Amino acid sequence: MMDSSSSSSSSSSGILSSSRMLLIMILGAFLLLLSSLDLLVQVVEAQGSWEVVVENAGIASMHTAVTHYGTVVLLDRTDIGASQLPLPNGECRNDPNDETLTYDCTAHSAVYDPASGTVRPLFIQTDTWCSSGQFDADGTLVQTGGDNDGFSKIRTFTPCAADGDCDWVETDTPLQDGRWYATNQRLPDGSQAVIGGRSCDTVEYVPSSGAPVYIPLIANTNDAQNDNLYPYVHLLPNNQLFIFANRDSILFDWTTNSVVANLPTIPGEPRNYPSAGSSAMLPLSGFNGWTDAEILLCGGSTYGAFLNPAAALPASITCGRISPLDAAPAWAMENMPLRRNMGDMLLLPDRNVLIINGAGNGAQGWGNAQNPVQTPVLYNPNAAAGTRFQTLTATDIPRVYHSTANVLPDGRVLIAGSNTHQFYTLTGYLPTELRIEAFSPPYLGGGAQPAITDPPAELAYGQAFAVTVAGGNPLFIDLNLLSPPYSTHSFSQGQRLLQLETAVPTDAGGGAYTVTTTAPPSSVIAPSAYYMLFAVSDGVPSYASWVHVG
Repeated sequence: MMDSSSSSSSSSSGILSSSRMLLIMILGAFLLLLSSLDLLVQVVEAQGSWEVVVENAGIASMHTAVTHYGTVVLLDRTDIGASQLPLPNGECRNDPNDETLTYDCTAHSAVYDPASGTVRPLFIQTDTWCSSGQFDADGTLVQTGGDNDGFSKIRTFTPCAADGDCDWVETDTPLQDGRWYATNQRLPDGSQAVIGGRSCDTVEYVPSSGAPVYIPLIANTNDAQNDNLYPYVHLLPNNQLFIFANRDSILFDWTTNSVVANLPTIPGEPRNYPSAGSSAMLPLSGFNGWTDAEILLCGGSTYGAFLNPAAALPASITCGRISPLDAAPAWAMENMPLRRNMGDMLLLPDRNVLIINGAGNGAQGWGNAQNPVQTPVLYNPNAAAGTRFQTLTATDIPRVYHSTANVLPDGRVLIAGSNTHQFYTLTGYLPTELRIEAFSPPYLGGGAQPAITDPPAELAYGQAFAVTVAGGNPLFIDLNLLSPPYSTHSFSQGQRLLQLETAVPTDAGGGAYTVTTTAPPSSVIAPSAYYMLFAVSDGVPSYASWVHVG
């Protein structure tokens, strides 16, 4: 029989043991909570991050393009009054045709250098409002049309290093048809197709190869809102053009100027300006012989949103995807996480698609946008239907009408512009936005980026070559070529991403790997131009190397 002291000791020991267990359980729960919070932080970090890189660029960029020097051309319109960026050395623009300010000592175009953060003013003479553009084979930016005295203009900008003094040149050769809200597409022969525009239902080629050619699609898709402007144009791997306007599309043979096929009508709302969503041709791949072409089109506006902006009609929530070269092409529809019009659609170096900027109600045009959508969305084209979308970190800065988005060589996305007013309006609802942001997608939220240590400067078609990639996982290294587009009005003109067919990487020593591949086979797959070459390891892209192809 246990005495009272033993009983007391046993009881105390039991209480102590229970207390220890409780303490251990509390400590375990606390550590689990810390682990969960750490995981939550990692998840939050994995959604991307934002940074204002220029507090005041002086202009709101309506058209933006990244040059092969890594600098960025910013371009607004001229008939808007004074900007906040003075022209240098007392220079002024004297334009009796300007509808707002005939003697103007401020810039309406500039070059931004991401490396230094500087903005250098450029001189543009004629009005570039709602114009179009595309890079030429030698890296020259060819810029076409606009309003007023810019309606028939062809301008060029030959890029230079960030410390250079390159500037716009207004050529003496006009467009044959004046164009406002047109689209440019670089072609395999080195020319550019310039398609559509307000009250213009033709295609012409720059340099000229004959008279403009009538395209019935452009005329037939016009409506009371003009929902056929800024048509979506993509060069397919069979050398035909996919041309989309309003809700309809065709295959067009630019070599014979003939319509090859009329494609099915996409369900839902109008998709082009002023009801614009956005469009991209999904990455082409050497692994399947460059034959699998798919077009993705997301967003748009309820019909009538432009005619009745006060109604603030909802934007589209749908995306359509079509393989236009299939024997029986059809649209496969899916829903985005958020309604959106005026969104920019970008091909990222990891072959995913970023949908960014825009509004949830209204349409394009002055004062027509409401409910800005500040949350980007990532679309994985290789995931199963129903699992392709991921919402990312939102920005604090609304970007609606006249905003742009461009992929930078370091993998970030440059966001500029947003002006839903006729003139610069820096206060009130959705003010003119002069700040420039950079968005770092989720792939930049982890470890160090891989690096290409010996990139080629020039590639001939079909040329076999190898690069050394430092860092990363040798089991998962892609080499992707990205053609920098001309971004305006929710469409990246000339955007193209090519996944090169690669062999299994071999060990080069020191944590580096040799990756062997072959350049694209022809100018149909890769029209001659400067491309950004990214090495992507485990989904993380390197800093791009500029390579001239063709």
